[in-house]
Amino acid sequence: MVARASAAASEVAVPMAIIHFRCKERRRTVRVMLTVPLRVSGKTEVGEKFSIQALSHSVSLHGASIELELGVVLGEILELENGITKEKVEGKVISIRRARDGKRHVAVEFTEREPNFWHMAFPVPGARPLRRPITAKVSSL
Repeated sequence: MVARASAAASEVAVPMAIIHFRCKERRRTVRVMLTVPLRVSGKTEVGEKFSIQALSHSVSLHGASIELELGVVLGEILELENGITKEKVEGKVISIRRARDGKRHVAVEFTEREPNFWHMAFPVPGARPLRRPITAKVSSL
């Protein structure tokens, strides 16, 4: 691609940089696709209390994306209980999105830093994936 810049009466061809389509990860920690059974408690859009079973869609050190059937309000505080460990943590609703399949994904950010709620280690931001050297070729049958 070439852009033309006109300077006085002459035109100068200037090569344009091609921007890579991937953007830099700006999250504090990496999101991991992980399905964990949760009990989610809070209030619906109309103010009714609820406590339902749900599944995480993706998790990070600072929160999660949860599939919820009920409508909730931005800024609401939900209580999450890990269905495996029975640990509880509070999280603030920071985003509500509908997926293509019609499911509602609610993004929750923990109100207090709970570094081990998911019981896993997260890579530091900007870490490169581990590449393992191939030691031997696999023969085809």
